[in-house]
Amino acid sequence: MAPYHPGERICTDRLKLRRCRLNDAEAIYDGYATDPDVTRYLGWAPHTTISETVSYLENCESEWSEGRGFPFVIESSDQDELIGMIHVHPGGRRAGYGYVLRRSAWGQGFAAEALRVLVEDALGHPDIYRTFAFCDCENTASARVMEKAGMEREGMLRSYLMHPNVSDEPRDCLVYARVR
Repeated sequence: MAPYHPGERICTDRLKLRRCRLNDAEAIYDGYATDPDVTRYLGWAPHTTISETVSYLENCESEWSEGRGFPFVIESSDQDELIGMIHVHPGGRRAGYGYVLRRSAWGQGFAAEALRVLVEDALGHPDIYRTFAFCDCENTASARVMEKAGMEREGMLRSYLMHPNVSDEPRDCLVYARVR
């Protein structure tokens, strides 16, 4: 059996998820990568130069090519504009997720919709039994996204991840999962 590998384009009623490209750099940089509110609970500091975004996308291209990860940009179907990203991290019989949306796309259910379709895609593969994601304990909006995507809270990971925009020490995270 071939390892889990999502298609390069997945659509929902409102969204188009597609493999990211280097020419997405400007839209990502301007849309959210420099916004301290958007990046608050992420594992990286806001970008200060477009070259940081380009470097990130070069790494994304390597992940796709090697099958180590599958970062998608999220585009609005009706406006054909990039509103964020969602990253699939496969590993053995499981798949993990991370996501980010620009501020103007918050509160509209886009992240949950993108997460839900990718979780269902992964759980449709015969070798994937577990999907999961986590968020900072204070990031209630992200916790709600995972719940709306059908994931259940499993617990807390103590001192689990650095969120450099919040603290210099590892932060507690909530972990959510959906299994089959």
